[in-house]
Amino acid sequence: MRILADGAKRLRFGLRPSQLKKFRTYLDELKAARPHLRLTALTDPEAVQRRHFLEPLALLAALEEIDALGKTAIDIGSGAGFPGLPIKIVRPTLNLTLLEANAKRAAFLERLVQRLSLERVTVVNDRAEEVAHNPEHREAYELVLARAVAPLPTLVELTLPFLRLGGVLAAPKGSGAPREAREAAAALRACGGHVESIHRLHIPGAETSPTLVIVRKASDTPQRFPRRTGIPAKRPLR
Repeated sequence: MRILADGAKRLRFGLRPSQLKKFRTYLDELKAARPHLRLTALTDPEAVQRRHFLEPLALLAALEEIDALGKTAIDIGSGAGFPGLPIKIVRPTLNLTLLEANAKRAAFLERLVQRLSLERVTVVNDRAEEVAHNPEHREAYELVLARAVAPLPTLVELTLPFLRLGGVLAAPKGSGAPREAREAAAALRACGGHVESIHRLHIPGAETSPTLVIVRKASDTPQRFPRRTGIPAKRPLR
């Protein structure tokens, strides 16, 4: 785990041996699941360390720099647990919910959380459009994490209902992030958010880095949002 250990140190995270052991177990579980589940297209261990472990830690560093990590977070469309679980391993006091609509991936996450001996992690197997109307989850989180889930106009509608006032959506994006932010203007107005910053993440040793979009929730999201399952993606707010 040299790539991870060295990169984390450059990000000013001194990983303890117990944390490195958890990341090693994480890597082993991804490899074991590969024949049955398409969790990641990456097979090279060093590439996995950079993309799936160091990138979330770079995200964590960016969030802590603006004091936006908070105590409660939900990872929307968590898949194999990125970026939520790597952040949880480094910040074990975080109360984390992993939301995953695919039943097989949700079952993988349940097993993985047990194998990593992580406490205060909840896996929810459902769609964001449904869970966002559940009083247990609506306006319950200080932070929403969402990587490779949907374009920003759709993502805003799916995620802002989960946030408390003042909470943050952290969405790593590609080079089209500024364009997505402009296209999300109507969704932001309707759902009570504004783009606070757009900037590149620094990932040690990576040739390319994602662009982090930070959206702050400034006012209540009307109860009609998100609309029913599938509609935010089919008919983004314009």
